[in-house]
Order: sequence, then C-alpha cells, then structure tokens
Amino acid sequence: MKIVFMGTPEFARHPLEYIHRSRRHEILAVVTGPDKPAGRGRSLRPTPVKKAASALNIPIMTPESLKSAEFLEDIRKFDAEIYVVVAFRILPKALYAIPPKGAINLHGSLLPKYRGAAPINWALVNGEAETGLTTFFLKEKVDTGNVIYQEKIAIDPDETFDELYQRMAKLAGPVIETTLDLIEKGGVEPIRQDDSQATPAPKISPFDAMIDWGFPAQNVVNFVRGMSSVPGAYSSFRGKRLKILRAKAAEQETASNIRPGTIIEDKHRLLVAISGGAVELTEVQPEGKGRMTGEAFLRGYRPDSNDILGAKD
Repeated sequence: MKIVFMGTPEFARHPLEYIHRSRRHEILAVVTGPDKPAGRGRSLRPTPVKKAASALNIPIMTPESLKSAEFLEDIRKFDAEIYVVVAFRILPKALYAIPPKGAINLHGSLLPKYRGAAPINWALVNGEAETGLTTFFLKEKVDTGNVIYQEKIAIDPDETFDELYQRMAKLAGPVIETTLDLIEKGGVEPIRQDDSQATPAPKISPFDAMIDWGFPAQNVVNFVRGMSSVPGAYSSFRGKRLKILRAKAAEQETASNIRPGTIIEDKHRLLVAISGGAVELTEVQPEGKGRMTGEAFLRGYRPDSNDILGAKD
C-alpha cells in the first residue's frame, strides 16, 4: 500500500527504516516535527525521523499546524491509501479522515491498558511482567480506536526504560508491517476496546520522578527502572540533586525507627533505608557529574549515617 508516515522521536525512526527496507509498502512522504534548538549552542536540530527520512530520500513535511488549509491541501496531493502514525502529535479528524483506508497508530502497550503519553514508563513503575505493541484505527478520543493487531512482549525483571524502549522500537516495524498486510488483504476485524479495562499512562514531568523512600524496596526499584534515564529518578544529597539510574533490593535489616532515605554505612554498597528494609543504589549521577557506580560514589563523597537522601539542609 501507499502510505504517509508520521512520527518524531527515536522510537518512530526504527519502524520508518524497517518499512522502507522491506519494500512491501511504499512510503510516499514523512510528516514530522520542525527542527528545534538543542545542545549548549542551541543550534537547530532535526527530529530523528526527519534525519532518517532525509537519508532515505523520502519527501518530508514539517507543518507548524496540522489543521492548516495549506498543509491539508499539500498532503492530499500524495494520494496515500493510509496514514501510519508512531509517537506523533494528536491528529485532527480533518487529517486522519483523508486516506480511503483510514489512519493507524502504534501504541506501546496492550491497549486499553496504559492509554496516554508514557505507557512504557508506567508499565515498569507498576512492576508489570508483560507489555506489548498495539495498532489501532484512529478516532477522535486519544488511544481509544478499534484494535487491529497486538503483540505481547515480556519484560525482564531488571530492564530499565531505556532498554525496553529500544527493544520495543525495534519490534515496532514488523508489527506495523503485519498490520498493513492485514488491511491490504482485507483480513482485518477491528476489536472495540473495553473502556472498563482502561488504565492511564500520563506524561511524566521532571517533578514526577522524585523518589519517595517511604515505599517498600521493590516499589522503589521499579520506580527507578521506569524513570531511567529520562527524566531520571532523583533525590537530593547534601542539597544537590542526585539522579538514581539503577537500584536493586538489598537483603539488609534496618531498625524500625530509622528514617527512610538514610544512607546505611557500608564499605562497598551504597545502601539507603526504605520502608521495611533497604535498596542498593548501583548507578547514580550527582548533579554536574557523570554516571558512576554506587561504590565509586562512596569513595568520592564518603557519605555516612548522618546523610539522608531527600532531606532539606
């Protein structure tokens, strides 16, 4: 089929390149976000999808507004049969109603679970053992369209957001291709989502990534996994931000009166008291510094039991 592909981040780059390589469906054009300033010099940089499309010599559109008459007129000229949307903006009905076979979206969960902008993060935070990829036909209410195809994905117990994100991105291409094949062959029987089973996955702000040391060990560990490395779970140490990139539950008894967040003295492990036990911080990043192991942090900063993560000076 002839398609227009819409996407912005790294997650969308992988399926774009996969579909282009397979040649089973033709990408007529790519719609992505405009260049944005980044880095210390704040120079304009293209989105990962734009960079990939440029290398593949695919026509690129970067509209400021998806509702503008000029953009809608221009995209109609490609005469695509279907639109494929991956990690992009919310499409107005005037746009997704254009192609004769509709518009499909790829979502990083087993819908209706984890509807929203951060499904991978929240699946990890909640300690899920399984997630998946879902394709569905777009409708006006976000992430509620009829499901076309789903593929389940097991989550490794120690997997972080960065790792799961990359793994799911690489699986996205085959899932989209399978979906397009089904639509092309006329073998699609879309399934209506059960709204009573829906769970939210709202966008995560930096403030949302602050660790509450009052939770049990596995909750804290899962929270770190779900936030690592962007925006990055964090606390404060001696008045400065300390990003926690990896952690694991520690077999360590703590006194009932010890304050959560207290650093437990240990020569080789960076241990922090939590509700009913302790967690070991295995990889951290102090404010203004690079990543380091918990043991390296102990050698460099020499914390003791008077140090409490998250405490105000």
